[in-house]
Order: sequence, then C-alpha cells, then structure tokens
Amino acid sequence: MPTTLTHEAGTTFRLDVGGTLHQADMVHWQAVLAGEIEKRGPVRLLVVLNRFNGWADGENWNDLSFYATYGDRIERIAIVAEDRWRDQAMMFVGAGLRKAPVEFFVPGAVSIARDWLAE
Repeated sequence: MPTTLTHEAGTTFRLDVGGTLHQADMVHWQAVLAGEIEKRGPVRLLVVLNRFNGWADGENWNDLSFYATYGDRIERIAIVAEDRWRDQAMMFVGAGLRKAPVEFFVPGAVSIARDWLAE
C-alpha cells in the first residue's frame, strides 16, 4: 500500500502510510512536502499509520537531509497509529530532538489529533 500526502486545510497536511514503508516512498513524500513548505511556509503534519507493517528492512534510513533542511519548518506532528507502533514512530520522526511538539494518538482519534494540530 503506497503512502499518500494530501493537503487538509490551511498549513496542515496528512500523510497516510499503510503496509511496509520503503525509503523510496519516504523520499517521494519528503520532496512533495518540501515543495509545499517552500510555497506556504511552515506546515503541520498529521501522520496516519493504517494497516502499517513497519519499515522495510535493509534500506538506508539514516539520511537526515530533509530533517536538516526542513525540520524546523514543521510546526507540529500528530501521529495516529496502533499503540504497538508508538515508540518506533516517535523515534522515527525525532520526537524530543526537534523543536516541534510531537503527539501520538490511537486509531479512531484522528479528529482529536486534528484539533491538537490546530492549537
């Protein structure tokens, strides 16, 4: 299942990830999001992991160039996923390392996550 990035409203974008995330998918949506940041300025990101199986093994997940260039231009990140992905997802987005607050929400709490992003 591919990843999709959609514009929700204002400066909020939604990234849906299902199945296994591959680095090529991540590089693609990072490029799209970088373009939106260049056009709009800082953004907020709603990440929804639905039927997520994790990150592809054997791929280079160490490329931090997007984070280095655009990390400070993401104002907030809300992650909606099964609780079993909490620690890995928070670590993957750099929660605690970036200036932007990052919050985790369980499935069914997408509207609560949106409200938090709008604060």
